[in-house]
Amino acid sequence: MTLKISGYSTALFSTFYFIEDWNLLFDAGDGLSACLLQKSRKIKHAFISHPDRDHLCGLLQFNQLNARPDFPMIYYPKDSGSFPALANFTKTFDPHVGQAKWLGIDNSKAIPISPQLQVLPIVNGHIETDENTFKSFSFLVQQTKRKLKEEFAHLPGKEIGLLRKEKGEDAITNLITKNVFGYSGDTPVGDFSHWQNTETLIHECTFLRKEDMESKTHKKHNKHSVLSDVMDMAAQLQLKQLILGHFSSRYKKEEITQVIAEACEQHQIPFPVYCIFPGVFEKDVLKSTPVWKGLLT
Repeated sequence: MTLKISGYSTALFSTFYFIEDWNLLFDAGDGLSACLLQKSRKIKHAFISHPDRDHLCGLLQFNQLNARPDFPMIYYPKDSGSFPALANFTKTFDPHVGQAKWLGIDNSKAIPISPQLQVLPIVNGHIETDENTFKSFSFLVQQTKRKLKEEFAHLPGKEIGLLRKEKGEDAITNLITKNVFGYSGDTPVGDFSHWQNTETLIHECTFLRKEDMESKTHKKHNKHSVLSDVMDMAAQLQLKQLILGHFSSRYKKEEITQVIAEACEQHQIPFPVYCIFPGVFEKDVLKSTPVWKGLLT
């Protein structure tokens, strides 16, 4: 599956990713509407990973331009008070945006966004909370389909139809899920087993070196990823492609490219790795030149 992914992601400033094929947005930093222009009206579902301003402030202009009955659907971690506050402010400032739907979510179930796609919220380690408090998520997009159970496979279509009416869909079919897309949000690398066999993964990579991550300044803030941990993770996963973003603006494109290529070589990464560089809006990430082509290409 080849996706058209537009995005911008620079640590501290702004992050957003638009999956045009699915009318789906992950995070909504400043510049969202200015970059997407009329394409922003395609967005039906917006999943916001956490309440940092560089991930949500683009909602103001996005709503002002695009709110209409039941659209967009804005999903956010349910225990983040910033989102109800922002929703109330926007309704006062621009009354017509009250048509948008703001939905607080936890990690109890996947959220359907189309007949065959669902988004699974996954708690991550960016904001430290107890197990019953939800303030920061990663997201996994899964493709779902029904497959007839083996014991009914030999039956003619008419009998299958009767069984479906009598017993229901769950009784005669199994639900098959496939991981087609993952978005880490802001987070350190923790338990990454949920990303296994994901076709396209976007993962944050704020720091190129551990000494940058361990600076006194960073210790005062929420937790992020460092390149060595991301590459250790990637080497253990079956992916089709990896997209790295959310780099600190202290790094230049040439430095990022060199350090990532060296890390991919060291880990013998078999799939291509793409980057969204600091300060750059990428219109179609997977048509850009990868920083690492992968050993299998």
